[in-house]
Amino acid sequence: MYHSFEVDGVDHRLWLSASQQGYRLHLCDQVIAPVAFTRHSDSSGILTIAGESEPVRFAIEGELIHLHIRGRTRVLRYNDPLRTLVSGNDEARPRVARAPMPGVVVATTVSPGQQVSAGMALMMIESMKLETIIRSPQDGIVDRIHVKEGESFERDAVLVTLCKEGR
Repeated sequence: MYHSFEVDGVDHRLWLSASQQGYRLHLCDQVIAPVAFTRHSDSSGILTIAGESEPVRFAIEGELIHLHIRGRTRVLRYNDPLRTLVSGNDEARPRVARAPMPGVVVATTVSPGQQVSAGMALMMIESMKLETIIRSPQDGIVDRIHVKEGESFERDAVLVTLCKEGR
């Protein structure tokens, strides 16, 4: 699954893939390997890219990531790829969270009838040994959970349906 970060108004798409040495970072047409992150606390760690390690400090506020590395602080905005998969523009139509890749549901953190806000975790999925949190694309009420824990699904499958108001 690709991830998208906005830095200084420029959108950067990237993704990670598994390799024998850990992970490879795919950024535009570049492949950088190996890539690893060792977390030391809730706000710091060591980022290793192509054998070079750098201490990193960070703070996460919703979609904003404040990142301090090499004496500079950057603000990154994470653009959730699931928001691009939300169906429909009409306010009356139900909204759905779709699978960004094939996988298996590991855990569901909401239930039908529950009110959710944009960015709230709906479920955890696993694909290619990587766990991903599926977040609510908008405020609403969980109408239906389409895939149960332990069940598999394909890319673009509807995982959770939201409605604007309860039924």
